[in-house]
Amino acid sequence: MDFDFIERLLTLLDKGDLTELEYESGKERIRLSRTPPPAAPAVYAAPPAAAPAPAPAPGAAAPAAGEEQAGTMLVRAPMVGTFYRSPSPEADPFVSVGDRVGPDTTLCILEAMKVMNEIKAECSGEVVEILVENGEPVEFDQPLFRIRTS
Repeated sequence: MDFDFIERLLTLLDKGDLTELEYESGKERIRLSRTPPPAAPAVYAAPPAAAPAPAPAPGAAAPAAGEEQAGTMLVRAPMVGTFYRSPSPEADPFVSVGDRVGPDTTLCILEAMKVMNEIKAECSGEVVEILVENGEPVEFDQPLFRIRTS
């Protein structure tokens, strides 16, 4: 198979609306594939609270893990994927409860279709709760972290 032919196939793949191209002739076979760049992950924030929540009455249940609380923000999963607290199994977690974070602080990785997507805090504050266990599958919009905003 000559280089010019491969170059023409690459041009076809690049200019077309294709993500995969396979060519076979006799014993020659070539398969070209490209994946579109991953979309930038979005973090969904709770709207600012108008007033602090009243203290629960004695014997009342505390807010559930996925519920909004005054003065905090829930960082939610922008996609379906697998939640990882660290960049590799041997590495320390990106953040732990009590850590201070800034808008560009990486909180975790969500693996979706073999692509590792870093999820950023997008606010300043303190991590007060990690709502998902390492290696667990997560759903779109599922709460991952609770951050007390500063």
